[in-house]
Amino acid sequence: MDLLISLDGPGEKTVRVYRALREAIVDGRLPEGHRLPASRVLAADLGVARNSVTSAYERLVAEGYLVARTGAGTFVAPVRDKPAPRRALADPLRPRPGWTFEPLPTGAGAPAPRYDFRTGIPDARLFPFDTWRRLVAAELRLGANEPGAYAPPAGHPALRAAIARYLGYSRSLRVRAEDVLVTNGTQHALDLIGRVLLRPGDVVAVEEPGYPPARRLFASLGAHVVGVPVDADGLVVDALPRGVRLVYTTPSHQFPLGPAMSLPRRHALLDWARRRQAAVVEDDYDSEFRFSARPLEPLHGLDTAGRVLYVGTFSKTMLPSLRTGFVLAPAEVRTALVAARQLGDGYGQIAVQAALARFIDEGQLARHVRRALKAYAGRHARIVAALSRLPGLQVVPSAAGLHVTALAPRSAAVVAAAAERGVAVEDLAGYGSASTGFVFGFGAVDPALLDEGLERFGEAWREAAAVASPGPPRAARRDA
Repeated sequence: MDLLISLDGPGEKTVRVYRALREAIVDGRLPEGHRLPASRVLAADLGVARNSVTSAYERLVAEGYLVARTGAGTFVAPVRDKPAPRRALADPLRPRPGWTFEPLPTGAGAPAPRYDFRTGIPDARLFPFDTWRRLVAAELRLGANEPGAYAPPAGHPALRAAIARYLGYSRSLRVRAEDVLVTNGTQHALDLIGRVLLRPGDVVAVEEPGYPPARRLFASLGAHVVGVPVDADGLVVDALPRGVRLVYTTPSHQFPLGPAMSLPRRHALLDWARRRQAAVVEDDYDSEFRFSARPLEPLHGLDTAGRVLYVGTFSKTMLPSLRTGFVLAPAEVRTALVAARQLGDGYGQIAVQAALARFIDEGQLARHVRRALKAYAGRHARIVAALSRLPGLQVVPSAAGLHVTALAPRSAAVVAAAAERGVAVEDLAGYGSASTGFVFGFGAVDPALLDEGLERFGEAWREAAAVASPGPPRAARRDA
């Protein structure tokens, strides 16, 4: 890569080359250990005589800014001077009024806890990487679907068709390929939906406790977000306030408590949406992993008025890094969603989408889900059994997904004490819950360390119980 430096300013060219290189080293544009171009190459790039560059290099070496290594080249030495502090701007750029959001911590790059009960992380050890590499490599060898052309913003046609067939088989949904819009995961789908359907000030109802990123996203678009309680039957429809434009819900496996929305409650929500002419976003994020009973029919399958937008993802069934999901939307808003996708990022990774289509059609996804389901079911049972033995904890019944929730009279101190023992478990209060308790994910934890991690959590729990006399858990609405 060519080195670009400015030679503006007074003085002969040798002085200007020297000054430009020194400034680039001091302010970090040329980092420590970076190999500089050969003097002949840099002279040609800058349009100066080679002697100008050679003299500048020699002076910088003498002053300790560069190190010359015989036969290897010229390298940037450790910086001695600190860069000058940046002057404060009189009128700096700022986010628009009302924008108060900062990135949430993801833990990326940090070492994983030894006993990792964080939520939302599938077990990558179960994923068939060899099969996936074969499929992706095959698509790249084939030219990845006209790599010199722009791809359809709605997604690769083969993947849209494969998702439609998959949903018909696994969810009993009557879906055509043209009904499917491929997205970069759930959050991308919610962003597209919000941009197309919501005006600033519109009221959006979300479950409480619920999924914080969804709440933050709708609020970032200028919506007025209100929490609606959940009970043993799911979102309490009677508690929905007037004027709601959109409802976000997780009916197949309420996040984070766990119960599924009952069939009568599903019909009540759809009837409410029809009467109020509101939209319902159904987030079906992990119902592939169901440990008992058959799943209830999705809201999308029960909807006869065209009010439901069904959002799915492959982040839990496969890998979060795949960054692939989808949305099914009523025909009246589908074109607008595709246009929003095109305006935002054009289209996704076409080779990956084509490989995913083959992964589904070859039966690899179904095979992987069956294998993962068996492993997750065992972990789910072990966690429920261990937590049920701890006095004062109340495990919330659930039959699907990658996490278990337990209510308790105290949580924050126990979470901290568990962390000191290497156990990462999440506080239910972090999800906007009026109840106290814990959320245990079991996708990331090493199965060989699961029981030991639960025992260490039990130590933290008993330690907290010895400090404060335990009382009955506060109810999480009327169900828990």
